[in-house]
Amino acid sequence: MAISVVSVPAGGEGGALVVWAGHGAVEGNRLKIHLIGMSAAILASGAALGGCSAAPKPPPPQPPAVSVVTIETQPVTLESDLPGRTNPLQVSDVRPQVNGIIQARLFVEGANVRAGQLLYQIDPAPYRATLDQELGLLASARAALVTARLKSERYADMVKINAVSHQDADDARATADSDAATVKQDAAAVESARINLGYTRVTAPISGRIGLSSITKGALVTNGQTSALTTVQKLDPIYVDVAQTDVELLALRADMARAAVTGETGPPLAVKLKLGDGQIYPIAGKLQFTDVTVDQNTGSVTLRAIFPNPRALLLPGMYVRALVSEGVDPHGILVPQAAVTHDEKGRATALVVDGQGRAQARILVLAGVIGNQWRVIDGLKPGDRLIVAGGANAKPGEPVRIVASHAQHAVPAS
Repeated sequence: MAISVVSVPAGGEGGALVVWAGHGAVEGNRLKIHLIGMSAAILASGAALGGCSAAPKPPPPQPPAVSVVTIETQPVTLESDLPGRTNPLQVSDVRPQVNGIIQARLFVEGANVRAGQLLYQIDPAPYRATLDQELGLLASARAALVTARLKSERYADMVKINAVSHQDADDARATADSDAATVKQDAAAVESARINLGYTRVTAPISGRIGLSSITKGALVTNGQTSALTTVQKLDPIYVDVAQTDVELLALRADMARAAVTGETGPPLAVKLKLGDGQIYPIAGKLQFTDVTVDQNTGSVTLRAIFPNPRALLLPGMYVRALVSEGVDPHGILVPQAAVTHDEKGRATALVVDGQGRAQARILVLAGVIGNQWRVIDGLKPGDRLIVAGGANAKPGEPVRIVASHAQHAVPAS
């Protein structure tokens, strides 16, 4: 028996197959179902294979996003922040110059005194008696001199008529000369006694602020003793001594020379003070001199500034910070500290974006911090686009994508 298999088009048996056996059509239900499942599986596999072959390629990764600032020059005030100590303009230890008992102390500790003001009174009685004694000896010597001179003059006349011998005349003249020398000696002794009597009045050698007294009334003092009775210090004006390394001094001079060439320097060698509590001293000072010798132990040089101190706010020995003004750099470049890193050799580096949109590394020469920014003296120029954010993902020579850009402006030094 011949069997024929035909498919029924859409709208007929819904994709069923009809089996013809002999002269009649016999619907093969089981065979129909089996062939329908096979057809669906074949169609699904074909669809899956067709889908894999048509999948699109993934897009290439975008360049890293960075933020940049455009470098601009601007006037920058140049200052060096250096540690220092205050020292009095003048200081004098008060010591006795004669021996004796202190009869009185005639000042208030911590007060201002003027030069020549009486501070201590030493018992003057022994020195007054010595002066009186020397005055008596001087008077006696002067009387003897008068007699000797008159005798010498008479003998000088008598020797002319041979009334006395030449020997007697010479002896009379020698006696008069000796008495004259005695008068000079006694006069010097009187002056010495008068000076010692004056030393019983211990006076202030300079004007200034007086300190504590190391002795009281009734104490015995001696000439040449090692301990001072008190100390007087002149505090207005006052010195501020600053220690600076020789390298910093060379940089300071270079900055001052650079600012001087531009003709835009401020007050010459102006100095400001920052006190221990962070406040700025209200009166500016000026740099007075630089030591000519470098300390071999510390490698430092002493700079001395002088400050008016009318209210005695600055006291000797205070720790301060000296802000030394070096002038103004009219074409200074400041960059954020976050934009600067250091390589394995310790060199300061930064990334900039070139004209082709690629990151490029620059080696910078820094000249200190002003506020929260680095001052750059080499490695950057106006118009450079400096990467300030996102630089960790950027590599030199590779493209970057700028997402934020603005001009760089100065931040005033604190």
